[in-house]
Amino acid sequence: MPETFSSIAVLIDAENVSHTFLEDISEKIALYGAVSVRRIYADWTSEKMKGWRALLQEFAIQPIQQFSNTVGKNSTDSALIIDAMDLLYLQHIDCFCIVSSDSDFTRLASRIREQGKHVIGIGEKKTPSSFVNACNEFLHIEPHNARRHDDRRAAEKLNKTEILLERAVDQLADSSGWVMLSQLMQYIRQVKPDFDLRGELGVRKPLDYFTSRKEKYRVQKEREDAPSAIFISKVR
Repeated sequence: MPETFSSIAVLIDAENVSHTFLEDISEKIALYGAVSVRRIYADWTSEKMKGWRALLQEFAIQPIQQFSNTVGKNSTDSALIIDAMDLLYLQHIDCFCIVSSDSDFTRLASRIREQGKHVIGIGEKKTPSSFVNACNEFLHIEPHNARRHDDRRAAEKLNKTEILLERAVDQLADSSGWVMLSQLMQYIRQVKPDFDLRGELGVRKPLDYFTSRKEKYRVQKEREDAPSAIFISKVR
């Protein structure tokens, strides 16, 4: 489980990252704590941004308009950098998440770190090492991850929430394969604020769901190191 933060600013370079990565990006960031600021930068008059525009309201991301002044040049860099510096000095942000594969943000990441803040970069494998190394952590996203969104839609027999729960157990489990149920549900609600146990899983309590899926999950109660907690792991 990674270090968590009380206030995270997520700044997305939409002209450099495909909208098909957004679900994976959101799930990765949720592991680190509460997101206070969600901003995305692009020339929203461009037809290329159609895919992103369809997702802005669903994921509650604030679009920042930046007109393209030069053909072929990413116009969002300066706007994102200026906003990041404003947030650095004017708001109590513990962690900055810069979503881009552009090396132009190398100096920004270094400057934020100089102020004692944590910087997480998210981008593709093609991201230059200068930007990768300027961050405290860099999380890679790849095309096969982006296609998972379509794969999930095709799996009509699987409830989307069940898929999210299964992935969450995999990501949050400790070295022995167990994750605390309360920690798991906190993460789920960060990823999916409108999570509805009864409507989506047909149960009243999270424990009811896991105990009913004995073919997939194990439940452990009253561990010596946490006597009042409940732990979940996948059947191997």
